[in-house]
Amino acid sequence: MNLPIYSVLIVLCLVLGACGNSRPNNPYGKSDVGRMVLYSSFSERPKHLDPAIAYSSNEYTFVSQIYEPPFQYHYLKRPYQLTPLTASKMPDVNYLDQQGKRLQPSPADNEIAYTDYIIDIQPNIRYQPHPALAKNRQGGYRYHQLDGKQIQRLAMLNDFADTGSRELTADDYVYQIKRLAHPKLQSPIAEIMKNYIVGFNEFSRQVSDKPKAAINGLSMTGVQAINRYQYRIRIKGKYPQFIYWLAMPFFSPMPWEADVFYGQSGLSDKNITLDWYPIGTGAYLLAENNPNRRMTLLKNPNFHKETYPVEGEADDQAKGLLADAGKPLPFIDKVVFTLEKETIPYWTKFLQGYYDASGIASDSFDQAIQFTGSGGVALTDTMREKGMQLQTAVETSNFYMGFNMLDATVGGDSDAARKLRQALSIAVDYEEFISIFRNGRGLAAQGVIPPGIFGYADGKEGINPIVYEEVNGKVQRKNIAVAQQLMAEAGYRNGIDPKTKEPLILYFDTMSASIDDRPMMNWYRKQFEKLGITLVIRATDYNRFQEKMRLGNAQIFVWGWNADYPDPENFFFLLYGGNSKVKHGGENATNYQNPVVDQLFERMRNIDNTPERYTIIQRLQAQIRFDAPWIFGFHPKTFSLYHRWYKNIKPNLMANNQLKYTRIDTVEREKKRALWNRPVLWPLALAGMVTAMMLMPAIRAVQRVRVGSKRPEIPGKGQASV
Repeated sequence: MNLPIYSVLIVLCLVLGACGNSRPNNPYGKSDVGRMVLYSSFSERPKHLDPAIAYSSNEYTFVSQIYEPPFQYHYLKRPYQLTPLTASKMPDVNYLDQQGKRLQPSPADNEIAYTDYIIDIQPNIRYQPHPALAKNRQGGYRYHQLDGKQIQRLAMLNDFADTGSRELTADDYVYQIKRLAHPKLQSPIAEIMKNYIVGFNEFSRQVSDKPKAAINGLSMTGVQAINRYQYRIRIKGKYPQFIYWLAMPFFSPMPWEADVFYGQSGLSDKNITLDWYPIGTGAYLLAENNPNRRMTLLKNPNFHKETYPVEGEADDQAKGLLADAGKPLPFIDKVVFTLEKETIPYWTKFLQGYYDASGIASDSFDQAIQFTGSGGVALTDTMREKGMQLQTAVETSNFYMGFNMLDATVGGDSDAARKLRQALSIAVDYEEFISIFRNGRGLAAQGVIPPGIFGYADGKEGINPIVYEEVNGKVQRKNIAVAQQLMAEAGYRNGIDPKTKEPLILYFDTMSASIDDRPMMNWYRKQFEKLGITLVIRATDYNRFQEKMRLGNAQIFVWGWNADYPDPENFFFLLYGGNSKVKHGGENATNYQNPVVDQLFERMRNIDNTPERYTIIQRLQAQIRFDAPWIFGFHPKTFSLYHRWYKNIKPNLMANNQLKYTRIDTVEREKKRALWNRPVLWPLALAGMVTAMMLMPAIRAVQRVRVGSKRPEIPGKGQASV
């Protein structure tokens, strides 16, 4: 073979050899190979990382790993149970009379004027390294008095040469509560806390015109540091659910140095703010905040002693969830969140092993999940072969269709309006909705509270008798004929409005205005058409929709609620008259008010989880089902996939700080990545051979020309050869 052909094949072999020893599609650097790194993603930049303001799930993904309230939810135990986090024990709870004197144990509710929560925190807990805490040789804070030239040279927090740390104290928890009250921060729970924490509202008015850092020297009546490791919160009356708030990031500690540091003029112009660069005592710190590409968490080098739980539910041992019992947390050294706006590229990388866990989008559902003959779900053969783990859980959420009870047609407590709402509750088939729009990922709601919350009744006891009935031992939605009869009794026989002699027109107010939402809107129209009703969709933007809700101008709408804490009060308050959105600016979006429901709610809200409370809850459910201010929709069901190397997975719908409990088998991950991402070389080899064959005629022609140009001349006649 000619030399040029040899050259082509040698180069081809070198290329193929190089490909065989690496994964060309690996999106990560070689520095992470073998390290305990978790790979995840985000699709939208979190707006707030200040725990006084953050309140959305994409923000809690980061905030809950960095900040530590005094209490947390036990990772394994169910029902959900609070345990100490930075606290050394659960709080001491004391009841006081109107004069502030301590009452005897178990006093009557009407005797309790105040409740004190005494919280003890562990010593030797330290903040993550941070420039706000850096000190000079004289003991002063090095970066608390930056001048314009120094700030001009900064681009990000990492540009500060030095960092510092200090011990967590009770004063830091007190300072954070005072921050919640500052009007300039606009904490989403400020209005709620005004109703409970003594002196909160007065303090808010006192500091309204003061900078945030100035609150450090001011006091709030109901919050006090007793000593370095103990503080007291005094609330009005008795409110047992307050302990759940103390497990939320809102009540995490904040060093006063953070507000002084970030409050310096010019830093916010550089995006060097607490909302961008948090400072906490948690298992992780935010090492990189590049919302257009990547966000990275690193293990906090100052993290205090915490170990994996040593007990859980009965079957946790068999599931391998106690294999790491008693070991120090966290296990993972680094968490990389990569920006992924499209579901298909994310899903592809997950299947290649480059993401450790994944939700299941509608486009990928059939590839991952199959339904069994009994109505259950299972992984497809492809997913099982890859060793995938499927985790499902019914969320502590409730999505419903609400009626504005102030509306002249669908609202009010008249028999006609009530029967109209009951008829629509039967007609709007949410089982069908779950099947069509959620791939079966949901549980049709029978009442106000979802599974997992005290008072939820399973089986026949928990069925909504207004909408469902038992036929041959099977519970099913009532026949549409029952709804049509209710319509006739309401004065709308065959859906005809007696005032206009035309089909009754109802209005559905929504923010769903895109082309992708049209199939869902058409589905809603068809549900109302079953009763002869014309449903008019009034789509608008978010701000206009919110205004309609505040003013009570919407007629029918869809709404939802995610539990802040695992207590029935957190759901029934959505239908308490005192929380009416129009009258009181509360979360009762339907403006429903029934004296019986209000009285039962007030009895139920502040008592412990006893048989008495359970009975009251069932009476509440029965009355609300009868009045039908909601068409009970569904409780979403999450489907999550995890690779086999992802350990210690257990759904925890209350906790958001799960990362510190999870572990990665890096050896297993590397093996599977190598197996699933072997370069397919034969197309390249074939292309190289075809290219070589195509080049051969041209190469040979060039060679012939070159040989011909070098051939010696033949002597002609009359010439003498030399």
